Amino acid sequence: MKKSYDAIILGAGAAGLFCAAEAGLRGRRILLIDHAEKPGKKILISGGGRCNFTNLGVSPECYLSANRHFMKSALSRYTAQDFIALVDHYGIPWHEKTLGQLFCDGSSRQIVDLLLGRCKQGQVALQCGKAVRSVTHADGFYRVTTDDFEAEAPALVVATGGPAIPKMGATGFAYELARQFNLKVVQPRPALVPLTLSREDALFRELSGVASEVIASYGKTAFREAALFTHRGLSGPAILQISSYWQSGHPVRINFCPTENTEWLVKAKSNSPKNTLCQFLRRHLPDRLADVLNERLALDGILAELPDKALRRAGAQLANWEFYPDGTEGYAKAEVTAGGVSTAELSSQTMEAKRVSGLYFIGEAVDVTGWLGGYNFQWAWSSGWAAAQIL
Repeated sequence: MKKSYDAIILGAGAAGLFCAAEAGLRGRRILLIDHAEKPGKKILISGGGRCNFTNLGVSPECYLSANRHFMKSALSRYTAQDFIALVDHYGIPWHEKTLGQLFCDGSSRQIVDLLLGRCKQGQVALQCGKAVRSVTHADGFYRVTTDDFEAEAPALVVATGGPAIPKMGATGFAYELARQFNLKVVQPRPALVPLTLSREDALFRELSGVASEVIASYGKTAFREAALFTHRGLSGPAILQISSYWQSGHPVRINFCPTENTEWLVKAKSNSPKNTLCQFLRRHLPDRLADVLNERLALDGILAELPDKALRRAGAQLANWEFYPDGTEGYAKAEVTAGGVSTAELSSQTMEAKRVSGLYFIGEAVDVTGWLGGYNFQWAWSSGWAAAQIL
């Protein structure tokens, strides 16, 4: 028997759960479907199990998109402070970790329970473990078929995310559906992902496990956070951030001494003349990193014997070390997907497709990608809220 609803939402992740709850609480009859056995799986593993649910510094400048203005409306209408107020209303303790990143004191489960509780309050019909076999549109209704049932509604919200973290069941289903309705998709790619190093930088692979605060930059974009060397390349917050901007064939630049200027080694010559460069670098950097950088700089002898010009050159190289990644760790290690359903196809006010009435895309499925640190969750809340107001 075919059941009818006011809206069907595909995907019970952050965006889908929030949109379903908000629409349900507005009195709409909502069906929420997910192929996973339980809802909110990515929420549960986020933030090391504590869910970095938003960021105090949310602004449009913290997002990547072919249209850098698209997210302004949704982010301004449902803000980080709005979600914080919701978390406070449910008595969930939280803290700011660093750089405006907000985490639950307890567990990510608290955010999932908040969302599920609101869905229940809004009488949302939740169907998990149900793979969608087909979606059709005729006579003003979207018809969704699974192995167990059929349902129809005048509105369909696609909140199935992107293919990042496939072990959690992530797929490119949203893009297939967009193309089915002749909507353009910006080429998806892994984002917030570790970078792999080429053979030319093989020496740095010996540093697996070493972390250091750096400034990682690509073009005019730079992030000052920790970088982590891995057995295959580079990771850590600074690298994950810059990976979203990086394009193949171009260098990523690392400043290993972000608190210093290019004259600092010349000053070191006066202050520590009997130190070798390696000894001095070890005072500022992890020993193994200092050793490898010193080997590459190839300046032997004590500082007193080294020309100022050579020390300035070494200081400049340490502040602007070029790496040419040969790729990324791919969707398996990516935290999110960049690209997605083109914002040119959607209303920034409602997330509805401009050319297909009643069809909405929210969250990670859309070509809007936030920085690391709670920005993508805020986009899920904001875009989900925007769609819910019109369902």
